[in-house]
Amino acid sequence: MNDNLIRLTDLEREVPFALSDAERHEIEHALGHYPDGRAASIEALKIVQHHRGWVPDGALAPVAALIGISAADLEGVATFYSLIFRQPVGRHVIKLCDSISCYLTGYDELRAALEQQLGIGYGQTTPDQRFTLLPVCCLGACDRGPTLMIDDDLHGDVAPGAVAELLAAYP
Repeated sequence: MNDNLIRLTDLEREVPFALSDAERHEIEHALGHYPDGRAASIEALKIVQHHRGWVPDGALAPVAALIGISAADLEGVATFYSLIFRQPVGRHVIKLCDSISCYLTGYDELRAALEQQLGIGYGQTTPDQRFTLLPVCCLGACDRGPTLMIDDDLHGDVAPGAVAELLAAYP
């Protein structure tokens, strides 16, 4: 049997997960802006992530029921969409662009400076839970490379020597 199917079956049997009233209200409101639940699935996941910092496995079944799709379909969306965090992340998420444009304008040096300053590599969170460092394919600011985002803030033309000062702005 497929391991993913076993995981989904176990997922649906977990201790019940309750959406907060705010999450439920926001998801119901978002549904009105989409033709169906499948189209609203990413937005619904983003709402849960906004409130909790990530999307726990237990959230999938109640969100899926609310938007009218299967938990398996929602799991597929959550797994495919890389900006939906399926495990806890730090208070601030750093997304470092690793596209060719950023690579050619200093990506390697910027990545090394971030890893040295933070003491972590890609996919890791600092011991104080302050930062998580993730690669991202493109941030759409190729004229400003190398680029990174911290939370929703885009930073372009980031010099390795500016990393400590930049990180200090995110307590």
